[in-house]
Amino acid sequence: MADPRRSNPLIVVTRKLTPAVETRMTELFGATLNADDRPFDRAALEAAVAACDVLVPTITDGIDAALIERAGPQLRLIANFGNGVDHIDLKAARARRILVTNTPGVLTEDTADMAMALILAVPRRVGEGERLIRSGGWSGWSPVGMLGRRITGKTLGIVGMGRIGQAIALRARGFGLKIRYHNRHRLPDVVEKAVDAIWCPDLDEMLIQADIVSVNCPHNDETHHLLDARRLGLMKPDAYLINLARGEIVEESALIDALESGRISGAGLDVFAHEPAIDPRMLALDNVVLMPHMGSATFEARDAQGAKVIANIRAWVDGHRPPDQVLEGWI
Repeated sequence: MADPRRSNPLIVVTRKLTPAVETRMTELFGATLNADDRPFDRAALEAAVAACDVLVPTITDGIDAALIERAGPQLRLIANFGNGVDHIDLKAARARRILVTNTPGVLTEDTADMAMALILAVPRRVGEGERLIRSGGWSGWSPVGMLGRRITGKTLGIVGMGRIGQAIALRARGFGLKIRYHNRHRLPDVVEKAVDAIWCPDLDEMLIQADIVSVNCPHNDETHHLLDARRLGLMKPDAYLINLARGEIVEESALIDALESGRISGAGLDVFAHEPAIDPRMLALDNVVLMPHMGSATFEARDAQGAKVIANIRAWVDGHRPPDQVLEGWI
């Protein structure tokens, strides 16, 4: 007998989405939306998983093993609104036979655009210049005023050469950057040639060579604090760090120490270890461009993410495997 819940599943969406996505969700499903966009607290998450058939969380929701344990038997799908799933305990979901889906591929171009913006902004001190104007402290042009660094001819080291890393490399070629990348596995020759990139199997060696380091790998147990104090110490004193992946990949306290001491020249950060809290020492630094986790924040990307979430839910409702299933094995 078909599961009657699948014909009109109760869906709980934890954050406010774009109007087009919310409208379509309410047309298709019994969707409970978040009207004021306040992040769910623990009690709200527990109530949601106890009642819903499908949970649509975001990165701001900690879907850990204890929460999954409190889920009702009817919860069969966690349709994540986002690509990264490091905030979801996948092992616990597997144990409860709960499917997990994500929204891969639709954030690539926008995130790569923002990475390129930071690659340009940090060496050229764009953030400092903008603050100088607003403060009223600019006294006019000077031959030695606001000197930054040229990026043409410099070496860009990319940590994680997936879709986003490759899109960054493609853009960086146009600015005359030499591309090096570190992956667990080397990319096919045709991909390397397309972006004129050279594989560095040794991350330490790449960090020594790079003038700019862009962090674009997923966050997991293996990459947590991948760039720790030791590895940050390998970077050139005039090098820059760009991070649009996850704040936890970089040992934040060690990065602040390196920036404060001038051990590295600057950083462009769109992600932080304890979002939305920012270390006050980071806020005091002039050689950092800080962004509020907005690398993929375009109308087009958010609508596309919502379309993927809806497609995953519809496939599940119809008894098919969702196209963006993270965990393998069941429908």
